[in-house]
Amino acid sequence: MSATTKSRSRLSVTFTSDIGADAERPEAQSSSGGQGKPKSKIRQYIALSTVPLVLVLGNSMLVPILPTLRSELGISQFQTSLVISLFSVCAALIIPIAGYLSDRFSRKAVIIPSLIVYGSAGVLAGFGAIWDSYSVLIAARALQGIGAAGTAPIAMALVGDLYKDGQESQALGLIEASNGAGKVVSPILGSLLALIVWYAAFFAFPVFCLLSLLGVIFLIKEPKRQDEPQPISQYLRSVKQIFAERGRWLISSFFAGSLALFILFGVLFFLSDILEKPPYSIEGVRKGFVLAIPLFGMVTTAYITGTVIRKNGVLIRWLMNIGLALMVVSLALTIWFNSNLYVFIGLLTISSIGTGLLLPCLNTMITGAVEKAERGMITSLYSSLRFFGVAFGPPLFGWMMAKSHTIVFVTVSALSLIALALVFFLVKPGKQVQ
Repeated sequence: MSATTKSRSRLSVTFTSDIGADAERPEAQSSSGGQGKPKSKIRQYIALSTVPLVLVLGNSMLVPILPTLRSELGISQFQTSLVISLFSVCAALIIPIAGYLSDRFSRKAVIIPSLIVYGSAGVLAGFGAIWDSYSVLIAARALQGIGAAGTAPIAMALVGDLYKDGQESQALGLIEASNGAGKVVSPILGSLLALIVWYAAFFAFPVFCLLSLLGVIFLIKEPKRQDEPQPISQYLRSVKQIFAERGRWLISSFFAGSLALFILFGVLFFLSDILEKPPYSIEGVRKGFVLAIPLFGMVTTAYITGTVIRKNGVLIRWLMNIGLALMVVSLALTIWFNSNLYVFIGLLTISSIGTGLLLPCLNTMITGAVEKAERGMITSLYSSLRFFGVAFGPPLFGWMMAKSHTIVFVTVSALSLIALALVFFLVKPGKQVQ
């Protein structure tokens, strides 16, 4: 059997414009995670959910302290935004490499050292803040980004290895919900830690990383490989073949997912900046709670979505398009209704609910698109683009804010409309997503 034929046999998501359904994934059937006892499954869910939670804390927990960091270190707004953006850019660049290594060796072999690097770099960033050294802090944040590359993106691939059918979509929904929960909790947690000292959040990272590390080591049993790793040339040909056959919907899905995170983190940066200024003058823990309101809408929706979609392709398509439509309408309305804080937060919460409908559906399709041999690379490319969305959100929002608040929401509503058109016309799952 040729390498191309082997690659095609691994493709396992049914789309109306593509080849019919393939056989169920054997590695998922044989996985102890897919057929394990309920208590074991719950423990695995908890351990898996800690990985994206830790990842989110690495960025979102710092959002409330960015104005303080700027004043304490005497840096510009652009330099301040780099504390978030450089972390995400480094992660985005390294994620594909981490994905290949996880396919070549194992998921845990990548996740475990990545958590160690991620936590250790947090300590270094904290000392950079103590020493008033922006260069040390920013270098540590870059190192943290490198460590982050091997965490949540690889956990998403691991879910595809462990579970099948409804359990897979449920676990992916939980991971997205955990990601969102981290975004809800982190502004509050960052504000609370700042009551001790403004840079305390940096030293909190190692504690969370240690808890996640222990969970991954002791609670997750990774399935054994069913075949030998492919030579890199064959591996790259297989990935190329996947995009040749599924490129239209994969690229459209990648764009929609990265745009959703671009808007989410850009809005957080926008809110963090304006809430401390008149007429609002909301600071500290109160600001953390306000930032958490839209995120709470997202996390609740993401968990429910992941639980109900299972592998229902028709429902997945409906929810993706409804989610993007909610984003378009709510973000467009903020152009005219951003002077009243209550209405403004309400509209942003509706947009976040749309994001919560969209992301679990994309995760389920993308994770199920290929077999285990290339799953790490495909999910990593998707995660890499999501990280670029996170990276460019704060600086681009800051640049647009300097010109006009209206420009901000005209731009993001127009981009959301483009994403809606792409998903509506190009992403068409069949009745059952395999």
